[in-house]
Amino acid sequence: MADDESKRGGSDRDRVSAEEDDEVRHFADRVGLTVRMVRELIKKHGNDRKTLEREAQQLRG
Repeated sequence: MADDESKRGGSDRDRVSAEEDDEVRHFADRVGLTVRMVRELIKKHGNDRKTLEREAQQLRG
């Protein structure tokens, strides 16, 4: 689901919106972290999906 319905396309898929509970929950399930952990990663590293995936992998070991 797009964060901003007027902006559709690839650039929206490159981000994880901390304001969208469903999006955070889906990402958390996908990478094997809790929602709280994902929100902390977003706070620390920003919302770039590739960066978050890399950081999630490091957390999981």
